[in-house]
Amino acid sequence: MDPTIIMVLVLGSLGGIFIGAIPGISPTMAVALMVPMTFYMDPATGLILLGVIYCCTVTGGAVTAILINVPGAPANIATILDGHPMAKQGRALEAMYITFNVSLLGGLLGIIVLITVAPALSEFAMRFGPSERFWVTIFGISVIVGLSSGSIVKGLFSGLFGMLISCIGFSPMLGEPRYVFHDVLLSGLAIVPVLVGMFAIPQVLELTENLRKLSSSAWKKKVADIVAGSGKQKGVYWSTVTRIPSWWKALLPGGIFGVVLGICPGSGANVAALVAYDYAKKLSNDPASFGKGNPAGVVAAESANSATVGPALIPLLTLGVPGSPTAAALLGGLLIHGLFPGPDLFTKHAEVTHIFMIGLLVAQFLMLGAGLLLANMFQHAMKIPTAIMLTAVSVLAVVGAYGVQNSLDDVYIMLGLGFITYFGAKNGFPAAPAVLGVVLGPIAEENFLRGRLIASTDVGMFNYFFTGTINIVLVSICVASIAWGVYMEWRHYKFTKAMEAKEAVS
Repeated sequence: MDPTIIMVLVLGSLGGIFIGAIPGISPTMAVALMVPMTFYMDPATGLILLGVIYCCTVTGGAVTAILINVPGAPANIATILDGHPMAKQGRALEAMYITFNVSLLGGLLGIIVLITVAPALSEFAMRFGPSERFWVTIFGISVIVGLSSGSIVKGLFSGLFGMLISCIGFSPMLGEPRYVFHDVLLSGLAIVPVLVGMFAIPQVLELTENLRKLSSSAWKKKVADIVAGSGKQKGVYWSTVTRIPSWWKALLPGGIFGVVLGICPGSGANVAALVAYDYAKKLSNDPASFGKGNPAGVVAAESANSATVGPALIPLLTLGVPGSPTAAALLGGLLIHGLFPGPDLFTKHAEVTHIFMIGLLVAQFLMLGAGLLLANMFQHAMKIPTAIMLTAVSVLAVVGAYGVQNSLDDVYIMLGLGFITYFGAKNGFPAAPAVLGVVLGPIAEENFLRGRLIASTDVGMFNYFFTGTINIVLVSICVASIAWGVYMEWRHYKFTKAMEAKEAVS
């Protein structure tokens, strides 16, 4: 109840939502920028500031994902798939209310797991070697089948394209350049320019195309419809909150995958959100509605990415192994205060550790309050005329891409991928699988190469990658995931054909 800590929590939650909503500023970057500011604070206050920024930026990234189809961070990629279609239907406020409420539920679950079962789960996480991490990544890649709402083949090609371009740059193991046919590509592809390029630039081109097609009268009607649809809707909050329990088939995968993948080093919130989204779609009675504005898609994505926050800190606090890049940045906050991860945090420095964890718990409720306070203001972005919107998105895209490494090369990469994605989408190649391939490709490659080196000593490739309880379970889950995705696609195809035949007869 220290007034300074309360002030830090309140200001951190408001600032975190704003920072997270800026495309290009990821939770990792936000926490890293805040670490020097904690130098003159006492350890508990400094860690709470970093923790609340971490929690709130993950959720804040959903705001731009919903409103302008640009994820604030990689963790919000899956939120775009149904969040932005909801906004285009005049349901932006509903989508944001869902986001902040299910983020509270997912975040509480993750922090409770952090508080209660940290030591046991950290020991389990340490059993994941290169082979296990490789199969976890393949499991994430198997989600491509579920994200391919049109043709599975085109979705797989899109995912493979993403994995291919993730190889650009120098090999992580051998140091050899690959696909570097221009100096711009020497440093490879950073994730933020890729994200902004594949989501923001196609959005700008689409807005430009629609603006060119609309006549003056049609333009005025479109603006009027958007204003009417995105205005403050009476009773929408309570109607949204009361429906959340009915989306348990999306909320459950979000919590489970958020906790499990959050604690596994190298997975992260982006993988958890995409996997949870895929399984929510598989469990749904109406999978065809996903990608068209189904609130369950937002529920799965946002509950999952928020649920990873607490578990990602478990291996950091107990073993000094960060469970995510943001947790690695937070490690700097520990070290500058002379706090070293391990048993001492729970014995000699128990008071600081416990205040930090309880502060994270309180931060979840403040995040909800800040989100609800700002939601009405944020949703007015849908009223902005298209000409102004495309200009603003273009500026944000360039600033976001340039700001990562202060390099124009990233801007060129962003623009190039943006045009490729735009024309690919016109021909049925979705962007989401490609982004998933870019995110997971390097993780899969690095762990495969490390596993191959270990296997070459004595055990052999097959024994190393396909034996052991965890490996067998993960391989089985991967096969089941792909098979289920193909089955659901086949069922949807048969249903569509039956409906077409019925319409032809009538």
